Amino acid sequence: MVEATTPSYIDPTKASIARAYDYALGGKDHYEIDRETIHQVDAIAPGVRQVAIENRNFLIRALRFLVSQTDVRQFLDCGSGLPTAENTHQVVQRVHPDAKVVYVDNDPTVVAHGRALLEDNEQTLFLPADIFTPQDVVGNEQVRRFLDFDEPIALIHNGTIHHYNDPARSPESIVDEYVEALPSGSYVVIAHFFDPDDNGEASELARTLEDVLLRGPVHSGRFRTRAELEPLFAGLEMVEPGLVLCADWWPDGPRLKPTTVPQRVIAGGVGRKP
Repeated sequence: MVEATTPSYIDPTKASIARAYDYALGGKDHYEIDRETIHQVDAIAPGVRQVAIENRNFLIRALRFLVSQTDVRQFLDCGSGLPTAENTHQVVQRVHPDAKVVYVDNDPTVVAHGRALLEDNEQTLFLPADIFTPQDVVGNEQVRRFLDFDEPIALIHNGTIHHYNDPARSPESIVDEYVEALPSGSYVVIAHFFDPDDNGEASELARTLEDVLLRGPVHSGRFRTRAELEPLFAGLEMVEPGLVLCADWWPDGPRLKPTTVPQRVIAGGVGRKP
């Protein structure tokens, strides 16, 4: 495989969550260390690729719902990652070309691609910032000029909160700070690694994956239980079917096969701010 030219501020010897995720989804923007990370996890706990796919498919379905069945035309995608197939702006602007999307990420590889997005799409803004410091995002002058905070906004934290490890602050407090800045009628989309906590195969996989991810090159990836995930949606009106497995959130058709074990270790939901 031919590697792309590496900008000086990108260290190809250190694994990147965004690039590893891109590789798991079949993308092309990754290095050997990122591929090794996925192979290492998959060797011990097979199914990590399926978890990544479920995470992305849930996001696509949630976006289709928001852009087709609500009045939301503004999207704040935190931890957007690399531009793999079906990015947020592609999904929503296919239905409403005037929909605005702000991507936020601080991974150097993502920053490089984000700048390219700016050149191609005037309805898309990229902000290099730490998504776990909400005021750096919602208080940013560029974001405030680009989005109308008097109109509903869809906040997206798809596969991000499980990479937050700081014991000094709870993950729900970060989401709360974002939600506090959003106007009434806004929506929140969250997908998160999930531990069914039932001593079954999925729970065993969750615990194994968490151990591998925390000990591996990325050093993050918490699998939380339903009791730990529900506070992320505190104060929001949940869109049916609520907080469920990503595979069960308005699937594209009837289920002809039972869910696999990897499908049972990632959950998501969509909530509306009253």
